[in-house]
Order: sequence, then structure tokens, then C-alpha cells
Amino acid sequence: MTYAPQNPIDVPPFQLQNLISGITEPSVLDSTGNVQLRCAQAWGSEIYAGCSNGELIRFALQADDPNKLESYTILSRQSLPGEKPIDEIVLIPSLSRALVLSDHQIYFYNIPSLDPFPIKPVRNIVTFAVDDQHLKRTFPTLSAAGVPLPPESVDFSVVKRNGGIALFTMKDRLVYTKEIPLPPGTILARRAGKMMCLADKAYYSILDLEAASIFQVLPVSQAPDTTSVVKPSITVISRNEFLILSWTGASTLGLFITSDGDPVRGTLEWPSHPEAICLDYPYITSLLPNNTIEIHSIESQSIVQVISAPAPSKTGEPDLRRLNLVSSIGGYLVPSTQRSDKMSTVPVKLLRT
Repeated sequence: MTYAPQNPIDVPPFQLQNLISGITEPSVLDSTGNVQLRCAQAWGSEIYAGCSNGELIRFALQADDPNKLESYTILSRQSLPGEKPIDEIVLIPSLSRALVLSDHQIYFYNIPSLDPFPIKPVRNIVTFAVDDQHLKRTFPTLSAAGVPLPPESVDFSVVKRNGGIALFTMKDRLVYTKEIPLPPGTILARRAGKMMCLADKAYYSILDLEAASIFQVLPVSQAPDTTSVVKPSITVISRNEFLILSWTGASTLGLFITSDGDPVRGTLEWPSHPEAICLDYPYITSLLPNNTIEIHSIESQSIVQVISAPAPSKTGEPDLRRLNLVSSIGGYLVPSTQRSDKMSTVPVKLLRT
């Protein structure tokens, strides 16, 4: 079950486009042939994908034939120590760096080359959160006179397995700032400036990193049946706004809250608990358990588009189930043949002077 658009738009804001067909190259597959893509991020014309066998793969948009559509192909790859599944990739364009979470450790790599950056991994962590405002920086930043400025440091917070929150700042090196003691249990975190929104299996909380104060906001599940596990979801909307999801037992509500825990805007609603949520302002895209994708307007909170689930795979065909939604601050470059006839070669006469 899913909801129909309440105010459908004449031109839908989203369409599906296949970028990477798979990772079936023999050089990528392990001995079992069961390697899966687990996460991905994009920067410019490149996509960085993390795999279940601990490989970090760099895809680039290539144009080998001027008469054929560009396509993403594997340019390079890097194997993480231990070859454990990669859980998350965070790209920091302003520092040309990638933070990769695998086996409770954060590894550091240069992008686009994927060469290891000479920083020891941060160990014994559950999850981490880079300041959302710092992720949106571009490089180079220009001064008022148009002169490139050196990149600024980037702050991020690490949720330790013992429950504490460790604060780091990174530029040419990694600097430990301080640790805020908290009881263990946090499984998800997002950061905007000095504020963090945290979630354990039961509640969402807001943490002030400067004051080291924390307070609960909303239950992850409000349903009387407490035996079912509900996955928390936190999305940074702006410097002072988060979107959190709460299951009621009959539907899931999406609440926009400030860093003070106050509700703002209206409320989103889904017939079932979303598997994933992404922000592409002014829209919220959500992946539902039935493999449909719903798009809500942030401003009106109405559904403006529903993308149907893919057709069931037939015997011998690949499984087309949607496992996740992954947003990228810089977006994804999509090959297109639209208006390609306008790009045909024409002769040009040159005059010698």
C-alpha cells in the first residue's frame, strides 16, 4: 500500500536513470561471487561505491566513442584492511578526502585517487557524523577579491562503542578535541553546527556539543507493540532543523524539529515505515518496504510523485529490488542523449591572419 499524489505536478520532479549496471567484473567479485554494493557517494563525474567485501570502487563517466552515450566504468579500486563490509562513505570535497566506515573503524582516503591518507584509523566506533554545514563547502573558496583561500578545517563527531561522543577536527591532520560522556546505546547520529540529533533503539535526543547537555525529543516507536524493531531515521534539513521519523503502529510520522526540540512546518506521513529517507530540497524522497518511492514537498508536506516498484525479476534475471536511497550533496551526473543532435560535428572555415 502507498499513497497517491495529493497534488501531482504536471512535470514530475524525479525520474529513474540507471547509472551503474553492477559489479560483475571478475576482478571485482570474490571467490563466492556474492559481492554487493552497500553504499555510494558522488563527486563531479565520479561515483565511489563501497562493497560487502571491503572494496572501495571508483567509477568515472567515460566517453570512449563520440558517437556513443557516456557510461560509468571502473577507474580504480582500493581494498580496506580486513576486507570487512563497507558501511558508509562520506566525501569532503573541500579537503579532497573520503571518510570510510568499516568494521567499527573510520579510514581516510584522498579523492579522487583513493590513495590512503596518512592518518591512523579512528577505532571502536558505532557511527559518526560530519558537520552538515562543512560538507556543503566547495573548494576552492574565493575571497572578496577573487583569490583562492586555503581550505577550512572540518569538524565531525564519533559515537564510541562505550557510549561517549568524541569530537575531532580535520585539515592537514586529525586533531582530537574532547569527549562527551554518554551512556551506550546510540546507533544513529547527524550533526549541524554545534547541535547533534541522536537516536538509540527507543528515543531521539538532541545534544548540545558546547554545553554537553542532552534531552529526549520523541520515541522512535509510539506503537503499543514494543516487540517489533523500528529503524530510526534522522535527516538534516538546515542548520537548525532535523527531520525524524516515529512509527505509531498504523503509520509513520515525519516531524520537522528545531535544535531546541520544537516542531516546525507540518507533518509527513507514510503508510509503512520507510527504509530510507533523502533530502533533495524542496523534496523528501522515501523508499518504502514495498519498493515504491514516494516524494513529498517539504513546503506543503503533500505527496507530489510516487515511483512504482520495479517489476518482479524472472528466473535467471537479476533481482531489481531497491535496497537503499543514497543522496549526494553534489548530485550525480547522468548521461543523456537529449538534444544530442544539436551536438553533431560541423565544418568550420578558419581564416589565416
